Amino acid sequence: MAEQHFDVVIVGAGLSGIGAAVHLQQRCPDKSYAILEGRNAIGGTWDLFRYPGIRSDSDMHTLGYQFKPWTDAKAIADGPSIKSYVREAADEHGVTEHIRFGHKVISASWETEKARWQVTAEQNGTPTTFTCAFLYMCSGYYKYDAGYTPDFEGMADFSGEIVHPQLWTEDVAYAGKKVVIIGSGATAVTLVPELAKDADHVVMLQRSPTYVVSRPARDRIANALRAILPDSWAYSLSRWKNIRLTSWFYKRSQAKPEKVKENLLKMLRKHLKPGYDVDTHFTPSYGPWDQRLCLVPDADMFEAINSGKASVVTDHIERFEEKGIRLKSGDLLEADLIVTATGLDLQVFGGMDITVDGKSLPSGDLVNYKGIMFADVPNFANTFGYTNASWTLKADITAEYVCRLINHLDETGTDYCVPQLPSGGINLENNTPLSSGYFARAVDRLPKQGPEMPWQLTHDYLNDRKVLREDPLEDGFMKFVAVEASTDASTEKVLNPA
Repeated sequence: MAEQHFDVVIVGAGLSGIGAAVHLQQRCPDKSYAILEGRNAIGGTWDLFRYPGIRSDSDMHTLGYQFKPWTDAKAIADGPSIKSYVREAADEHGVTEHIRFGHKVISASWETEKARWQVTAEQNGTPTTFTCAFLYMCSGYYKYDAGYTPDFEGMADFSGEIVHPQLWTEDVAYAGKKVVIIGSGATAVTLVPELAKDADHVVMLQRSPTYVVSRPARDRIANALRAILPDSWAYSLSRWKNIRLTSWFYKRSQAKPEKVKENLLKMLRKHLKPGYDVDTHFTPSYGPWDQRLCLVPDADMFEAINSGKASVVTDHIERFEEKGIRLKSGDLLEADLIVTATGLDLQVFGGMDITVDGKSLPSGDLVNYKGIMFADVPNFANTFGYTNASWTLKADITAEYVCRLINHLDETGTDYCVPQLPSGGINLENNTPLSSGYFARAVDRLPKQGPEMPWQLTHDYLNDRKVLREDPLEDGFMKFVAVEASTDASTEKVLNPA
């Protein structure tokens, strides 16, 4: 089959990929593009995860797109509603027809002489090749094939069912059963109240506590604004309100962690019965936002605990046994179903191989540029959302920046742009924005960063918004190059050497 060429190839048809396509259509209307999606549906994360109660852990006024107002009454939305929202955005903007479903990208190779990427995807096991001038990754940050499950001793001895939430199917039975959920992150605190509705009892088994905070699922101010203003106005105001509040809370957590910790625990105690052992089960050893906070809408998990339908056990696992889990303390947690909500397995660029002019570039050797591109990798962008705010906030401004670059290439008559490190190099650091286990396990796969911008991956939306929208593209580090083909060879006309 002949190669199929596009100006831009977007990898991934989830929240980021659909948003990227809409921005591209609006800001670069003359550019051709295709979206390569490994699965057979739109939605990414929100199509993959099917466990009971799946929901956002960010409000939809910031997790939603800036170009499509969220109009549902619930700001903390369930997974199917978010998936429908993403599909609606794709259909409304004519993006769906550009998606090539069932195309899993396995490699991408850049050729400077041609100023283009060759992208290889597998469709039903058969390689298919695409070429493009600009490659735009929106493939998320974890493996879709399976989540992370530690190799617990004795797992084969357990007589019940063991399931990871990432592989949950409709036939997983939990009604009337004793359920143990291993983990204390967002997935675990979502599953506890949902499974507790029908299970005999649910135990959340954790090695150590996580910060858990409750907030209403409905944003009263947003709903009041929508009642008196056009949807777009109400959405914009609600979005900015939540952006400012989230930014303020994060910065306060960094400046006064002990005070914020005290207030978080004070609020939590109000939701639990007097005498509950908050120190053991809900008081982390780390500071707020060293790991992501877990959201409990309408205090639903606390209600399940107070009712006796659920409980929390803080201990270490000795081994699995036929009837359940033996703890280091010697106690046996009896179980019919064990849910291993033990985290994700991080994966950069969907696991694809990258080469530039024949040189392989492992993701762990790359150096971040403005949280979007990488040193010495031409015409290549990656969407990586915030860990301390909604993912889509970064996805939106990433798309705006990419469109600025593409338009600048046209305006200057150049073919590619590539960030270049200073001649003396920079001090490199590991890029681990959180101390969470899934980041720690993947540190060797994550691109490196420098001590300052533009080589630093920041998690500050208000600053990034200004930098990516307004700062000059030609900043002394980004090189724009025109490739002029001659009869003998290709030569480079460098517009602005670094």
